[in-house]
Amino acid sequence: MPKILVAVDGSDNSGRVIDFLIRKSGWYRESLEVQLLNVQMPIAGVNVKMFISSESLNDYYRDEGTAALKRAREKLDAAGVPYVHHIGVGDPAEVIDEYAKAKGCDQILMGSRGLGSVSSLVLGSVATKVLHLTNIPVTLIR
Repeated sequence: MPKILVAVDGSDNSGRVIDFLIRKSGWYRESLEVQLLNVQMPIAGVNVKMFISSESLNDYYRDEGTAALKRAREKLDAAGVPYVHHIGVGDPAEVIDEYAKAKGCDQILMGSRGLGSVSSLVLGSVATKVLHLTNIPVTLIR
């Protein structure tokens, strides 16, 4: 059974990734094992934990991740595509790479905004960093 990690951030672009997955799921002989992942950036460094409890931070990450996954989950449910969802916290590209390796994923599917903005040129995009970090095939959807 092919394992595909689908990284979503709740944007329109990640919605197109889910649409692509649903349309192309028939390409595979076997049914897919879809790992749906949202990664939340840490709010701040260690100092924030002096003022906000770990439980409150975890609730925040869970709420934000759940909201970002909502549309993708609704589309997959409507299409009858089974999946497991997870919310990670950390550098998005690193978490995507680590999660895909830990779960033994055969492919990573994610959106790409391209290099159209100056910030993407200077800072690099999550997709570009994932491409540099991982040895797992990555399909980028525009």
